[in-house]
Amino acid sequence: MAYSPVTNDDVLELRAFLSEADLTIAGLDSTAVRLWVERDHDGNIVGSTGYEASTDGADVLIRSVAVSSGRRTAGAGTRLARFALEEAASSGATRAWLFSRRSGPFWQKIGFGRADRDELAAVLSDTQQVRLFTETGQLEREVAWMRELKALCSALGGPTR
Repeated sequence: MAYSPVTNDDVLELRAFLSEADLTIAGLDSTAVRLWVERDHDGNIVGSTGYEASTDGADVLIRSVAVSSGRRTAGAGTRLARFALEEAASSGATRAWLFSRRSGPFWQKIGFGRADRDELAAVLSDTQQVRLFTETGQLEREVAWMRELKALCSALGGPTR
């Protein structure tokens, strides 16, 4: 499937889609957040993915990976997640992080392992989601995950810092 970069015209629809999936919607309109959507033949969002990079670009926070309920268990989520990882690696990122309290087994299948939540918050302190979670106290309830992207960077011909 083809993924389209999210434009300002897509943000309201993406917020509704992510709200239905019970995912964070803060900062979706920030230029620091890179997002893509997948649409069905009627033009409705049926999948989303994205990331937000650290100031130096070495680390990314994977965000907004969601699939409509009718498309789950068909590999769509894995394809969306891998797309974001490949985009991040091709931009020069060497580590990908994320928060997930419910989907750990999914993320483990694509190479993520549990990580230190405070390290994630320190490395990605300037991201929209980390700032929100810190300000609201939600950070203490989150589970952090991390994956090295060096092998992916090499496979894509990108930097291997």
